[in-house]
Amino acid sequence: MGLVVDALTEVLRKPTMGGVVAELAILAAPLWIAALVGLLLGWAWRPRWATGIAAGGEKAADSVVASSPPSDGLGGPSLDPPMASLLSCSGGSSVPQQPDGEKSAVTEKDLQHLCKLVEMTDGGPAWRKMMEKSLPNMSYQAWQRDPQTGPPQYRSSSVFEDATPEMVRDFFWDDEFRIKNGWDDMLLQYSTLEECPSTGAMVVQWVRKFPFFCSDREYIIGRRIWQSDRSYYCVTKGVPCSSVPRHNKPRRVDLYYSSWCIRPVASKRDGQMTACEVLLFHHEDMGIPWEIAKLGVRQGMWGCVKKVEPGFRAYQIARTSNEPVSRSSSMAQITTKFDADHLRSFEDNPVSSSDVVEVEKQKHWACNIPKFLVVGGAVALACTLDHGLVTKAVIFGVARRFAKPGKRL
Repeated sequence: MGLVVDALTEVLRKPTMGGVVAELAILAAPLWIAALVGLLLGWAWRPRWATGIAAGGEKAADSVVASSPPSDGLGGPSLDPPMASLLSCSGGSSVPQQPDGEKSAVTEKDLQHLCKLVEMTDGGPAWRKMMEKSLPNMSYQAWQRDPQTGPPQYRSSSVFEDATPEMVRDFFWDDEFRIKNGWDDMLLQYSTLEECPSTGAMVVQWVRKFPFFCSDREYIIGRRIWQSDRSYYCVTKGVPCSSVPRHNKPRRVDLYYSSWCIRPVASKRDGQMTACEVLLFHHEDMGIPWEIAKLGVRQGMWGCVKKVEPGFRAYQIARTSNEPVSRSSSMAQITTKFDADHLRSFEDNPVSSSDVVEVEKQKHWACNIPKFLVVGGAVALACTLDHGLVTKAVIFGVARRFAKPGKRL
């Protein structure tokens, strides 16, 4: 900042108009270069919706998203059924196959896929370890991988001491407490669109807050819980829903997958089964270039995770004080029982996914770029791309990391 002030002061000292113009040109040249780099980077990293914008404006991009259903079961069914048929309310204690004509928001195929993720037999690419952190009553590890198609995928393990799987299950399902306690400060509002009292399946609408220079995001989420002994397999994913109209703001996120396996584990203190592990598998396409999103997640993930543990302890206190249970929390207690061992026996040639201990350190090409050029390019990139689709805070965070040579990306 001091250098900028000094440069401007020097410009004001010039007695002639020609001198002023010359000095301003000298000052502007690096900024124009930075802006050009920002434009090039933005075009090189443009997501799929950018093609639609270039071809015919933002409406064209929205029409492409609306007409292209999620590609596979990870992000939602391939069809867009009316709301009345989103949930299948057939109960049962086994894992029956869906009838051919039946379309449901969350099916047994989603359960099978989550089980494969938990057992690391889904055949996907190797997981690369991102971080390992801990608090006095919680430990946390996170991994990341890049599939051949689709956004980056994340896997994390959170172990809560002095916690039961049932309490943790209700805690993550409780939308009302998310807002009331504020541990999930991105959730602005929620509503239940559909629920099934026999299976506990739900379709909910979320609106999540993004930074003020971005539009908020809307999610239509199908979710359901299966139970094997005291392990709970909680599937939540984006589902198409034509009965809820799309809007420019908040912008709807179609590809969304966030599912957990909640199970008891041995405490690190005394080895007793008094702790609870949450294995989370998450990916989504929120409209941010994927390479930028990966760096932004690395920067901000632990800051978000730290809020979960005190939120959960507050939830424990509230439940032990006999506060009324919310509707969403009571729905979490309606589960479909199944035999995990029996389900594994039906797997066809499971392929293991290996785990990499740590990402190899590599010197990035950005280390050779001057700081002012990177930061200026990030400013230009943030200002030229669609402000409703790009989280500029992530871009600035990436620029800050690029501008610090020697630091791991």
